[in-house]
Order: sequence, then structure tokens, then C-alpha cells
Amino acid sequence: MTSTAAATLDQLAAYGVVPVIRNSSADLARTAVSWLREAGYGTFEITMTTPGAVGLIAELSAQGGALIGAGTVLTAAGVDEVVAAGARYVVSPCVVPEVAAACRRHGVACLMGALTPTEVHAAILAGADAVKVFPASTVGPAHIKALKSVFPGVRFVPTGGIDAGNVAAYVAAGVACVGAGGKLVDEALVKRGDRDGILNAGRQLLDAYTAAKVA
Repeated sequence: MTSTAAATLDQLAAYGVVPVIRNSSADLARTAVSWLREAGYGTFEITMTTPGAVGLIAELSAQGGALIGAGTVLTAAGVDEVVAAGARYVVSPCVVPEVAAACRRHGVACLMGALTPTEVHAAILAGADAVKVFPASTVGPAHIKALKSVFPGVRFVPTGGIDAGNVAAYVAAGVACVGAGGKLVDEALVKRGDRDGILNAGRQLLDAYTAAKVA
């Protein structure tokens, strides 16, 4: 792991919660990021399934004030593209060795998706700097704790189904940080302009995470 990648992972751990921005348009994604910044978030994973994702990564990176990453990156060419746009970390939902190799070449942090012990091992062998446990909603905090017991040196970032009601259990399981998507970035709320709804959900999750870390 490069020193730059390590520093990025330390920043993600300090932020605690990584909003996974997956919207049906760049405009909706831009709005979600703006509101979540108001709620106190300092990092955002812009997924490549969002139309105009690369342009949005470039826009947000140029604005400054937040750590911007790219999600659902599945090829080395995709890594090249998002890093050129300003992404500081790259997330894949599965084990893709060429993605990890490209991240190493660029000196950016690589978070690679895995669910089973075999997949976690494959992710580490491929060169992942951290492991995104996805979808975490299908296995729960006990699964993370079990993985941590056999891979004590791995930084785990569970993503999927995490909210203010269950984040404390994930923190207790020993995660590095958590990713939050649909429950945090509710597209229906963004579409109808419910800023307060997004702010409330965002603040509740951050507060719950922070409380769990100091407990």
C-alpha cells in the first residue's frame, strides 16, 4: 500500500460513514451530495452507474472540501478515467485484479468487494487496500466479526442496508468505516426536493456512528 493510499484510508476511517451516491441522473446526485455535505459528510463515493459520473467526480474534486471516490469501477481503463477526473479512492463491488493493479499504478486507495473468506483472501492477494463487504445486509455484523477474527489485519468496510438503527453493531464488529447507499441517499426524497428528509437521515446516521465509536 502506498503512503497516499494509506492516508486516504485513514481519512475514510476518520469520516466513518461513506455515502454511496447512486442516482438516476447527475443532477440528482449533485443535489444529494450538496445536502449531505450540509449534514456533515466529508467524503462521497460517486458510482459509475450514475449517468455523468466521471464529469461529476471532476466537478466535485475541483470544488475541493471533500474526499471524492469512484464506485462500481470494474476495469483498469475505468480506474484511469476516474483518477484523471480526481478520484482519490476506487471501489469495486467484486474482486478485479486489474482494478487493484491500476490503483497501485496511480497510487490511489483500492477498496474491493468480497463476501466470503475465499473472496476476502482473493481481494487481498489481488492488492486491495481494504475490503468492501457487500452486500452487508445479507450477512450482518456477526459475519463481519467472524471475518475480522481470521483476517485481523484487513480493513473491512461493510456496505448495504446500514442505518442509524444497526450501525453500532457494525462498529462493535471492528469495521474501519461503513458505506451507506439507498437508506441514506433516498432517490425518492431527492426527487421531491425533501432536503430536510435527507438531512435528518444523514445526521441520524452520523450521530449513531459517532456515539458507537466512543461507547
